[in-house]
Amino acid sequence: MYPAAMRNTPPPQRERIFFGYVATVCVVAVVITALALPDLQHHIGRSMDVYWVLAGFAVIGDARPVTTPGGRSSMMVFPSICFTFAILLMWGFAAAVVVQTAAVIVSSTQLRHRLWRAAFNASQYAVSFGAASLVLKMSSGQPFAPGGEPGWVDVIVAVAAASVWFVVNYALVTAAVGLRFGGSWWQIMRRSIAFDALTTGSLLLLAPVLVGAERASAALIPLIIVPLIAVNRMARLATEQDRVAKTDPLTALANRTALMSEVADQAAVCTQRAATDGNDHHFALLVLDIDRFKYVNDALGHEVGDRLLVEIGRRLERAVGDENLVARLGGDEFAVVAPAIETLSDARDIAGRISVILSVPVVLDGLSLDVGGSIGIAMYPAHGGDFATLMRHADVAMYDAKMRGDAVAVYAPEADHNSPARLSLLADLRGALVTPESTEVAFYYQPQVEMASGEVVGVEALLRWHHPEHGLIDPEELIRVAEHSGVMRLLTLRVIDDVIAQLAKWRANGLTLRASINVSVRDLHTGEIVDRLADRLAHHQIAPEQLQLEITEGALMADPRRVLTTLQRLDKVGIALSLDDFGTGYSSMQHLRRLPLAEVKIDRSFVLGMVNDSDDEAIVRSIIELAGALGLRVVAEGVEDDRTRRLLLAAGCHVAQGWFYARPMPADELVGWLGRYRPPQQLDWPVAG
Repeated sequence: MYPAAMRNTPPPQRERIFFGYVATVCVVAVVITALALPDLQHHIGRSMDVYWVLAGFAVIGDARPVTTPGGRSSMMVFPSICFTFAILLMWGFAAAVVVQTAAVIVSSTQLRHRLWRAAFNASQYAVSFGAASLVLKMSSGQPFAPGGEPGWVDVIVAVAAASVWFVVNYALVTAAVGLRFGGSWWQIMRRSIAFDALTTGSLLLLAPVLVGAERASAALIPLIIVPLIAVNRMARLATEQDRVAKTDPLTALANRTALMSEVADQAAVCTQRAATDGNDHHFALLVLDIDRFKYVNDALGHEVGDRLLVEIGRRLERAVGDENLVARLGGDEFAVVAPAIETLSDARDIAGRISVILSVPVVLDGLSLDVGGSIGIAMYPAHGGDFATLMRHADVAMYDAKMRGDAVAVYAPEADHNSPARLSLLADLRGALVTPESTEVAFYYQPQVEMASGEVVGVEALLRWHHPEHGLIDPEELIRVAEHSGVMRLLTLRVIDDVIAQLAKWRANGLTLRASINVSVRDLHTGEIVDRLADRLAHHQIAPEQLQLEITEGALMADPRRVLTTLQRLDKVGIALSLDDFGTGYSSMQHLRRLPLAEVKIDRSFVLGMVNDSDDEAIVRSIIELAGALGLRVVAEGVEDDRTRRLLLAAGCHVAQGWFYARPMPADELVGWLGRYRPPQQLDWPVAG
C-alpha cells in the first residue's frame, strides 16, 4: 500500500523534508533486514516447495494492483500482501521481506516508478513486517511454521500482528503522502481508511487461512486465488464507483463533487502550512464560461456541441498543466483549482494561458468555430474559506468579466450582487413590491421639453425607493440589487402598472403626456413584458403612443437575437422605443440601422461637458446630425443651464430634459408645476420648479 499519484510539485523545503523522511525509512529497513538475513537459510530450510509456490503467487499477484479511492493522493493495494504475510507466519521476517522486495521490484518496473519510490515501497513493507514479527514472538515456539500446531491464542496473536502491520504501514504511507502533498495527516488517513482496512485487512487475514491450507496439502494453496479475485474485484468496483462519482461522463474531467473535494483538501493544506510556518498560503479557484456555446448547439446540434466541449476540456488540461485540477461543472462551465500558486499574479497567468488557448478556433467537420471564455478568479482565503463561498465569488467575478466584455476578472465585493447587505435589501424590496398597501416604492417624473416651442411633450418615469430604515436608496443601487434576481420581474411589473395607471389619472384630469420608462436586460429576454404592456394599455384605454420604452446598448449586446424579437413585437403594438445613453456603447451604428427606434437619448456625460469641451460639443452635434438623417428624434438629458440649452437648440436637438427645466417630482406636484411653467425663451431666467 503506497501513494498512487504524486502530481503536485511540493515547495523546496517540504520536498527536502519528504526525501529526508524517505531516506530515513529506507535506512531503517536496510538495517533490520541486514540483521535478519543471516538466519534466512535456517528459516526456509523446510517445505521449500511451498515457499516457492507462495513466493511465485506473491510476485504474480502484484501484476494488477488496486488503486484506492482518495483523489490525487490515492494509494494502491497489492495482492502480494496475502502471500508475504503467510510467509512471515511460516518462515519469519527475512523470508517475507525477500519475497515482498522481489514483488515490489516487478510491480515498480511494470508501473515505471522512479528508483526512490520503489525503494520507499520496499522499505515501508520491511518496517511493517518487522513490527508484525515482534508481535508474533509473543507466541510460544513457532506455531505457524511447517509442522506447527497453532491454537486459539496463536490465532489471536496472528490477528494482532496483522493489525500492527496495517497500522504501521498505513502510518508510514500517510506520513509520506502528507509530506509530499501537504495537508492534515489525520484527514489523509480518514479519507480512505475504511476502504483500505477492508481490502488490506482481508488480504492479511487470508494469510492464516493459507497456512491452514498448507497443513492439509500444498495443492489447496491455488484455491486461495478465488477469494483473492473476489477481494480484488470488490476493490476495483469500489474504486470505479468512486471514479464515476467524481468524473464528468462527457469530457472525463473531474466533476463538481471532485472539485469540492479538491478545494477542501487544498484549504486543509493551506491551513496546516500556515500553522507550521506562520505565513499565509493561497490557492485559486477559476470559473470559466464558454462564450457563444448556445449558438453552436442551436445551429449545429448538440452532438457537435458535445464534441466542442470535449475539445475545450482537452485544451484546458494542456493550458493549466498536471499540477492543476480541471473540472466541468455542467453545460459550458468549467473550473480550475490552482494549488501551486502563491500570488494573484500567478492566478492571472493561468487565466491568461486559458484565454490564449481558447482564442484558437476549433475545427470540427471542416467548420472553424470561434470560441472564447469569460474567467472569474477567487483566491483562498481572501475571497472565501470554503467551497461554497469561493465558488460563488468566482462565479460573481466570471459574470463581471462577461458583463464588462473582459476575458478575466478577479472577485471584487462591489461587483457582488449577493453580498449580505444586498441580500437584506433585496428581501426588503421584495416585501415592498408584494405588499399592495406599501408606499415605499414610488415614481418621480421629469419633464421633457420640445426645444423649438418650449412645450412639455413628455416625462421620464424615475423609480424611487424610500426604505423605512435606510432612507432614500440610490436608484443605481436599487437596480444593482434587483437586476440579477427574480425581484427584477416584480419591479418591472410594478413600473408598468403604476406608470400606465398614472397616465390614465392624468388623462382624466385633461392632461395628455407621453411617459418613458426604463427596462432591463432581463425584461427583454422574454415576451412577458410585451403581453403585460398590451394588457395594461387596453385595461386603462391608453393609446400605445403615450408610452415609450428606454433601452440601453448594454441590453442589446447581451443577447441581440432574443432582444430584437421582443423589440419588434413592441413596435407592432405601437410602443415607441428610445435608445438610452447613446454614444457610450460599441455598436451604435448597427443598432440605429437595424432596430425599430423612434428616438435616441444623448448620454448626459457629453451634454454636461459640451459648454467647456469642444470634443463633447462635436460628439453631440454629430449624434444629432446622424439621428436627423435617419429620421429619429433626439433627446438630450442633463441640461443644467441656459448656455447648454442654446447650444443644443442651435445644433438642432429636438427635446431636452434636465434641472434647467425641472427636477424629477411626484405625479401630484407635476400637475401644479405644469400650471406654473412658461417656456424658457420667454424668460431672462426660467423657473426651474
